[in-house]
Amino acid sequence: MDSSVNHPDDARKVAKLKERAAILSVLASIALTLGKALAAYLSGSLALMSEAAHGLIDIAATLTTWFAIRAADKPADDEHHYGHGKVESLAALAECALLFALAGAVAWEAGSRLWSGVTHPVEVTPIVIGVLVAAILIDGTRWRALHIIARDTHSEALAADALHFASDLVSSALTLAGLIAIVAGFPNGDTIAALGVSIFIIGAATRLAARTINTLVDAAPKGVRDRLENAALGVDGVQQVEWLRIRPGGGQIHGEIGVKVSRTLPLEEVTEIKRQLAAALTGSQPNADITITANPMQTDDENALQRVMMTAARLRLPVHHITVQRIGARMCIGLDMEVDARMSLGAAHELATQLEAAIRADFGPDTEVETHVEPLDMSETAGRDSEWAVVESIGRALSEGAAAGGLILDVHNVRVRSTETGLMVNFHCRADAALDVASVHAAVDAIERAVRLKRPDVVRVIGHAEPAAG
Repeated sequence: MDSSVNHPDDARKVAKLKERAAILSVLASIALTLGKALAAYLSGSLALMSEAAHGLIDIAATLTTWFAIRAADKPADDEHHYGHGKVESLAALAECALLFALAGAVAWEAGSRLWSGVTHPVEVTPIVIGVLVAAILIDGTRWRALHIIARDTHSEALAADALHFASDLVSSALTLAGLIAIVAGFPNGDTIAALGVSIFIIGAATRLAARTINTLVDAAPKGVRDRLENAALGVDGVQQVEWLRIRPGGGQIHGEIGVKVSRTLPLEEVTEIKRQLAAALTGSQPNADITITANPMQTDDENALQRVMMTAARLRLPVHHITVQRIGARMCIGLDMEVDARMSLGAAHELATQLEAAIRADFGPDTEVETHVEPLDMSETAGRDSEWAVVESIGRALSEGAAAGGLILDVHNVRVRSTETGLMVNFHCRADAALDVASVHAAVDAIERAVRLKRPDVVRVIGHAEPAAG
């Protein structure tokens, strides 16, 4: 599909942007973790200690994100037909597990301290406060940057990192509040802050896990199906949406859609409808990669002639000269069916019976169907150009036939070929451009009959009529 994200050059740019964001996130996590560990050592704060441990989790998570993004951007192969995008989802799920483990450990330690009533001394210094303020500013900056990049690139791994760092920001703020509470005379402020940090982390991890699991089990994103279906129905030529299946993966929406189009449309028009449909789906959902299937259907505006021709085409039987009459409530259909001239009458009759049964199935059992079987020469016939005297004689006969009818003018480009079965005649002529096709066809047929009366050795005459110059 002609999607900006799916274009090879843009896809490479997106991959580099995601990878650069992941690397910067790793470096920021290392710097913050070292700062928080130093502040925890200097102050003895449980909340800061949990923050430092959280930082170790951050380093592992951001490294996992970096490796996952590199793996997810690999193209599809023989074993992974939809690419490697779900590696990002697996990385996000692993990050959830780390968050739950950290939150559980901190909550256990904080609960034990509150239950036992033991108060651990905490030294609040300007360095400790400075580290926490710096952590809040850095976490806020990288949360916003990762959130924007994740939104623009539809990266689940970066979205998980953004949510992770949003929780870091809140955790640091709660830790700072706990230290301030200690300075204000509440000795359990640090422990309560640590418990609050763990509760917040559990909540954030739960939301992230639910979102990641939805991706892994191929849950359709909310609202996307309706948006894509409405876009499809807005394309000219799409009669209805037969099915639509979508699933998220690797920052894209993968899926397939089946639409119904009129069965009377030629292949070129169906191809154009599919092209317009692909553009409409991309416009509605830029990160969508949807496989399109167009199936034929009978529409209400089909006339009887089109329905007969479609029935014959379905059976791969060439037909022409179709007539449709309505006698009271009964439909009467007549047609010529062409079969291989070498076919036996019994086999040809069986084909005619099948065609008539199919037409009655479409129009109703009371439909009257009459089929005239015509031989079709399926073999190539060797021939040669006839002598000039023969060409001149037949050309004169053609001109005389045209003059007798009065509608056909300027017989020219006469060609006569001798074959094993007789003479094959081709000619061009002109007629008034305002005449209807039926009148011109009848006039050309009259010329053919006149020539064959004069020259019984002529077995076929093909006349090509052109509009006369104004």
